[in-house]
Amino acid sequence: MSQPFELPDFYVPYPARLNPHLDHAREHSRAWARELGMLEGSGIWETADLDAHDYALLCAYTHPDASADDLALVTDWYVWVFFFDDHFLEEFKRTQDRAGGKAYLDRLPLFMPLRDQAPVPEPTNPVEAGLADLWARTVPSMSADWRARFAVSTENLLNESLWELSNINIGRVPNPVEYIEMRRKVGGAPWSAGLVEFAAHAEVPAAVASSRPLCVLRDTFSDAVHLRNDLFSYERETREEGELSNGVLVLETFLDCTTQEAADAVNDLLTSRLQQFEHTALTEVPALCAGKGLDAAACADIAAYTKGLQDWQSGGHEWHLRSSRYMNGGGAAARPAPSSLLLPFLPSGPGTSAADAPHSLWRGHARAHARRTRSFTHVPYERTGPSVLPDFEMPFTARRSPHLAGARERVVVWARAMGMLDPQPDVPGGTVWDEELIRDHDLPLCAAGIHPDATPDQLDLTSAWLAWGTWGDDYYPLRFGSTRDLPGARVCTERLSLFMPVEGEPVPPPAGPLERSLADLWARTAGPMSVAKRRRFRAAVETMADSWLWELDNQAQNRIPDPVDYVEMRRRTFGSDLTMSLCRLAHPDSIPEEVYASGPMKSLENAAADYACLLNDVFSYQKEIEFEGEIHNGLLVVRDFFDCDYPTALRIVDDLMTSRMRQFQHVAAHEFPVLYDDFALDEDGRAALDGYVRDLENWMSGILVWHRGCRRYTEADLRRHFSPSRPFDRPAGLGTSAARLVRQH
Repeated sequence: MSQPFELPDFYVPYPARLNPHLDHAREHSRAWARELGMLEGSGIWETADLDAHDYALLCAYTHPDASADDLALVTDWYVWVFFFDDHFLEEFKRTQDRAGGKAYLDRLPLFMPLRDQAPVPEPTNPVEAGLADLWARTVPSMSADWRARFAVSTENLLNESLWELSNINIGRVPNPVEYIEMRRKVGGAPWSAGLVEFAAHAEVPAAVASSRPLCVLRDTFSDAVHLRNDLFSYERETREEGELSNGVLVLETFLDCTTQEAADAVNDLLTSRLQQFEHTALTEVPALCAGKGLDAAACADIAAYTKGLQDWQSGGHEWHLRSSRYMNGGGAAARPAPSSLLLPFLPSGPGTSAADAPHSLWRGHARAHARRTRSFTHVPYERTGPSVLPDFEMPFTARRSPHLAGARERVVVWARAMGMLDPQPDVPGGTVWDEELIRDHDLPLCAAGIHPDATPDQLDLTSAWLAWGTWGDDYYPLRFGSTRDLPGARVCTERLSLFMPVEGEPVPPPAGPLERSLADLWARTAGPMSVAKRRRFRAAVETMADSWLWELDNQAQNRIPDPVDYVEMRRRTFGSDLTMSLCRLAHPDSIPEEVYASGPMKSLENAAADYACLLNDVFSYQKEIEFEGEIHNGLLVVRDFFDCDYPTALRIVDDLMTSRMRQFQHVAAHEFPVLYDDFALDEDGRAALDGYVRDLENWMSGILVWHRGCRRYTEADLRRHFSPSRPFDRPAGLGTSAARLVRQH
């Protein structure tokens, strides 16, 4: 049978190198696997299988500078994880045994104790025995912070196999956003990143391990590893294993295109993620190190870790070209490179494929460079015409609070008292909002749909929070974007936390409307909360404010974001965490925090957030692209990635909105009942979470009603809101993105 598609030309920016201790790792891992019962008699592998897969070669390529002992240990980890994958497939995926699979997975964390000398159970199979042995050999040289992070990534890798099993059970192919999120967990690349820290002797400092730049390095590394694997493993997974969680199949289904077109699109996304990695490593990470005041040793560890991730990318690619486990015959991977014909003196043999610079530039790299150039050369203030609104899928009936009329008046009074409607001396043009604009925005209409059962006081509070977030979102680009005052924006953002005390800390005098209104809202909201809830709610506000800095950084570089980074950051810039947190306040503390942190809950919330964020992008397309010179809009991101026109991008975004809505319904109908059983929730707990699902239904339907009813997005309203003397005489071309229009009210 022929290959289902021709392998594309890959972007491989770093040369692959081979560790000199390969033979030692092969011999050691073969003996170790036999000793742990993974070979003859296991029913999973024979020695010939292990030799053919050659995981030692994978590790020798992905950890080229590791010592002999470290390489042997890392290789054992990979033998174990691939054995687990095949063992779980045979024992539970093929038999569709979810209950047995869950019981099997629930035991494995017991073999990863965080405390030294903690007892572990007696292993009952090679997977448990292997994990116990590996954990005991690895953790003594690592910090407690690394142990905790690595244990979580290992549990994620193991537990999300149930998600794959559930999708096979119902014959469901995931949508692209859902797939990227879940693949990070089940695919194991975050786990691999943890082993990079071990092999490179370069732990990520705990102070920055959860920061955006380090998370982006890990996530882009993960996505690129997984997308590459999807291209090579498509044939085996779809034809032999009945697998539905493969990126090529996901895009083939979502875009309704040929397998070859889907493979090319996956390769483009792989390239985009690699370029996001490079951009983050070169721009965000150095700024983080300087901003946090990290010492030279910590900076060196981060640099070594980053280099280790780069080595893994190139080494993993080289291994996929050679392993019998994958489809690697024919196509770009097997074609003789032009440079081998023209420049015979270039290096050849294992570990030198990335040194073929002419071939890379002519094919994979030329395409990658064209894509990178396109993302930095968008001309702002493009004339778009009115935003086109598709027939949005909305299965939930919108409801409205009866207290809307009063809330509309009271939010204006509150905003005026906070100084939000006054001239702002630090803003070019002097004004962010006036009374006409706040009434046109009609944020109480949104609040009335989000919280239809709210009391008048609760509705006022929600309306004011929406006003605060929207005012801040408008203030930042006017105050800091047009002047490129990025340091000022960071100082402003850091000060916001001072006005959200968790345990009664003193609050300084507010310096302007943004701080004054936040202090007022925090006092009215956080008073009845527990300390834990205050901390979570403050984090939601901080997350939104930090995301405004990300937008300013991109705007300063005139850089259209990578599509995955955009979707994930859009949830933050839209304030999804903040407004969903307002929904959570109505539910009792009796709901275990583990439930809110669970995969199904995150999947539900992210699906709802993405629907609402993309809905906003569709409505605001003309406002943001034509009138504001903005680059943070999902339609523009899709246009840039696919190099397509607006109607095509609109169809793709509309389809993604529809798929996210259907995922929300799927999770609520099929995954939540299982979640209730997994956590053994009582009747009250189930009722509370059912209520939270209804809150999110109201959240989405209320947001749609607001977009249709407010006066913020139509062309007629835009012409009123923006300067009538400068709608089309603004400067255009490269270098003019800072020339934002000044509102005249």
